[in-house]
This record gives sequence, C-alpha cells and structure tokens, in this order.
Amino acid sequence: MNIGPYSLRNNVFVAPMAGVTDRPFRQLCKQLGAGYAVSEMAASDPRLWQSEKTSRRINHDGEMEPKAVQIAGADPVMLADCAKYNVERGAQIIDINMGCPVKKVCNSWCGSALLQDEELVARILDAVVSAVDVPVTLKFRTGWNRANKNALKIAERAEAAGIAMLTLHGRTRADGYSGEAEYETIAAVKAAVKIPVVANGDITTPEKAREVLRITGADAVMVGRAAQGRPWIFREIDHFLRTGEHLPAPLVTEVAHLMDEHLQAHYAFYGDYLGVRTARKHIGWYVRDLPGGETFRSSMNRIEDCGQQLQAVRQFFADQAVHGDRLQYGLADEVALAA
Repeated sequence: MNIGPYSLRNNVFVAPMAGVTDRPFRQLCKQLGAGYAVSEMAASDPRLWQSEKTSRRINHDGEMEPKAVQIAGADPVMLADCAKYNVERGAQIIDINMGCPVKKVCNSWCGSALLQDEELVARILDAVVSAVDVPVTLKFRTGWNRANKNALKIAERAEAAGIAMLTLHGRTRADGYSGEAEYETIAAVKAAVKIPVVANGDITTPEKAREVLRITGADAVMVGRAAQGRPWIFREIDHFLRTGEHLPAPLVTEVAHLMDEHLQAHYAFYGDYLGVRTARKHIGWYVRDLPGGETFRSSMNRIEDCGQQLQAVRQFFADQAVHGDRLQYGLADEVALAA
C-alpha cells in the first residue's frame, strides 16, 4: 500500500476524529499496528493558524512517518494556502476533509456539505493539488443524502485532479453516523478509478474488515470509533487479514503499561489543566465493558489532578488482574448480575 512515494506497512488505518486523534493517540495507534494515521482536521482560515487548538492539531513532533494533516474549509485559495503552510511545517501528506457531517462544520459549507457543489469541489481539488508538491488525498462521503449520491462523480474528478488516494465513508452527510454503512458505493468507486481507495464506516472487528475488503475490492480499511479505548484493534485486524487467526485479548499488564504511557504523553501534550480533563474520555473508553468500569468512570470524572488520575487508572488495572491475566470484555455484565 503506497501513498505517493510513501510505502505503508499495512492497509489498516486509523480515521481522523476531532478531539480524539491527537498526536499522542495517533502515535499509540501506529505503535499498535495502524499502518497510517491522519491528524484531526485543521481549519483553513489563516486567522486560526496560530491558535492553541490548531497548533496542537498540526503538531507532528516525533511522530512516525508519514506525517499527514487533514485540512477543512470551503475556499479554494484558503485551502491551498493552508496546505502550503502545513507542508512548510513538516506535513508529508495533505488530506482534504469532505466527509465530516457535523452541523457546525457543514453550516460553514465545509466537510461533507461541499458535496452539494461539484464545481466548488473541483476547484478545491485543483487548487490544493497545484499548491503543494506532496501527495494530496481526499476523504468524503457517498453524497449529500440518499437521493443524491454523487461519490462516483467526485471520485472521477478527484482522480483527474491528481488526488493520490480516496477514503470513502459508506454513509451520506444526512445519515451522520446513524444506521449502517453501505459498501456498494465504495465498490463502484473502486471499480471506476485507478488510484487507491480506502473503505471507511462500521469496521469494528477483524471479520468485518475482511468482509468489507472482499465486498468493495478496496485497497485498505479505515477504523474510527472502534479504536476508541482499544487502539490494539489495528494489530488484531492486521494479524487476522494476514493469517486468518485471532490474537488473544491483550494482557492486563500490557494495557496498564500502554495506558500509563498514553496518559503521560497526553498530559505533556495538553498541560495539566486541559490534560486531566481531555483524558477523561479516553479513560472512559478504555474501561467500558470491563468489570467495575462504569463505576470507575463516574468516580474518575471528579478527579482534577493528573497525578491522582494516573494513580487511579493504575489501581483500576491492577484490580483487573483478579479476573485473569487478559482483559475480560463482556464480563462487566456478568459481574453486575452476580452482585
């Protein structure tokens, strides 16, 4: 699997997710088997480039290559300038966001809202590709709504513009994240273009990844929400695709170490005040479906000191050892019923 000159180690990617795929989380996903990761979307408006939030989103210090930045906006000139700005600061791949369905993004005619205006899409693609000498990729959806699916037209126009790779989420903008993703449109796009196509949407297990690759003929899969709290899903999928066998659940001691590593990197990245608060969602994802996880999540959300939060997490995973050497997902319900 290649993106321009960059050879990727596998075809299992982590999806860019606002508020989730910051540098510490991307690094962890890559460490645990993700073949590729893209930053959270950075705004194209130059007035925001020096803001603390945008500066963090485009921070790739020490990150495993290739370093990819996703940009969002609706003005071709601004997006082209934003692409150049990020390349000058180390971005090796630029990804254009035309997939985000969130209202505050779409209300600004960004993200998947752009799919309503195919001419504007074409101008954006041409402008960004012409502005930089690194690969430019596109993440988009099947259309604006189910009555207006235009992914095939967008894909063909993207290929003509010089886009290096397409990532297609199998839902329309109107679908948001509800219902089930469909893969027929992804298969049609893959059949119509010669550039790599990545399938995205509802890929939650190794079996589902294999099935989606079979149905679509896609070159890779991109995993989003299923990686929240379970970043080892990438090695699980990669191993299954290569061997047809499942890896065992991770050892409690390994996850305790990974969490320790993740949280300390998270605190260093955000600082103490934001770090302890923004870590809560990650901790909540890690402990869900584990024995005592819901009770722990509630109590942990009241902790406002990084050191105390870290110690509480260490104790939680030390306590998990009573249930076995490996994480016992699904045991939470059994424990609750027994009580």
